[in-house]
Amino acid sequence: MAKIRIEKLTKIFGPRPKEGLRMLDAGKSNAEIREAGHAVGISDVSFEVEQGEFVVVMGLSGSGKSTLIRCLNRLNEPSRGHIYIDDEDITTYDHDQLLKLRQHKISMVFQHFALFPHRTVVDNAAYGLEIQGIEPEERRRRANEALELVGLKGWSDSYPSQLSGGMQQRVGLARALAVEPDILLMDEAFSALDPLIRRDMQHEMMLLQQRVKKTIVFITHDLDEALQVGDRIVLMKDGRVVQIGTPEDILKNPASAYVERFVENVDMSRVLTAQAVLQRARVLAFPGDGPRTALRKMNDDNYASLLVVERDYTLRGTISVEAASKAVQDGLKTIEPLIEETPSIPINEPLMSIIGILSEWRWLLPVVDENNKVLGVVTRAAVLTALAENTPDKTTSAEPESEPESEPERSDAA
Repeated sequence: MAKIRIEKLTKIFGPRPKEGLRMLDAGKSNAEIREAGHAVGISDVSFEVEQGEFVVVMGLSGSGKSTLIRCLNRLNEPSRGHIYIDDEDITTYDHDQLLKLRQHKISMVFQHFALFPHRTVVDNAAYGLEIQGIEPEERRRRANEALELVGLKGWSDSYPSQLSGGMQQRVGLARALAVEPDILLMDEAFSALDPLIRRDMQHEMMLLQQRVKKTIVFITHDLDEALQVGDRIVLMKDGRVVQIGTPEDILKNPASAYVERFVENVDMSRVLTAQAVLQRARVLAFPGDGPRTALRKMNDDNYASLLVVERDYTLRGTISVEAASKAVQDGLKTIEPLIEETPSIPINEPLMSIIGILSEWRWLLPVVDENNKVLGVVTRAAVLTALAENTPDKTTSAEPESEPESEPERSDAA
């Protein structure tokens, strides 16, 4: 079910927005509208965000991504269009309804940490609860729970000046989570961090999302970041949506020359996952199999090893042809004593990580679900083929388009 539904959303900045809308409807360009004293923040934007989905909105400076996210909680008042949250049109909300929405249903994490230097970490994290009028003991409890969620247990009584930049951003995230919102809006939340801390925060954000299952709209100008964290990507240019899709959809099937230019230098090993190269495990062994049975299965399909699973497909390990042959010589009745411990990967593991594992593991690499049940296997050949097929041909890539002009960030009073 759609948690957020955006329909034909348009935002015009300037002294006479209706005049800007008329020019937009008449087909005038953004440059012509700008010459008349107005600016197109976003134009005719429509898409949905499902419950629990992590959607990334990205584009170059001036593409409209920050204007869009500020419309979602009406920090920017839309000039036209509708925003539905849980099927309620929040563009019709009065002041009191809007305050309630911001206090209870939507939280926002900004690029700059905006912490109070004179407040402790726990008091900063509890600020939204304080605004709600929650009693001190209860808000401290909930703030501490949020701090533990973001990895800051034990830092409650410290002050922001005692924390690194990454830790300060976690406090900002804890403050947003403490009010237990349905929706998180994150505007360039990691952009102010140095690259190493930023990558760590991206990874931790993904782990956190697995636990809290929030509906997240995340703004970034960084394609690598979008590919790392997003379930889907909304790519914008000049205030308009140019493509929506999963990271793999956008990389494999760019909708325009502009999108093609955006993705042409992406390292596909960071984007493609085990799902792209997953193959069915056609032959499997079981712990109770005799060594001759295992050898027969390998010989029939010309395998040098087999995955060993329980009858419910729970992974046990690997039996190699050498181990099975030795078991026959030693007179063993089953292969169970010779099962070799085997690395495994989840279905969303990027190929870059898989390549590293395969460099040290010579047999089939099993892909498992959260219950350690085998979904299939990955081979070196499948990985190399996928990378070769999905690497863009630089000789046919589109001519670069000019970067949209950057416009100053604007915000209307709610």
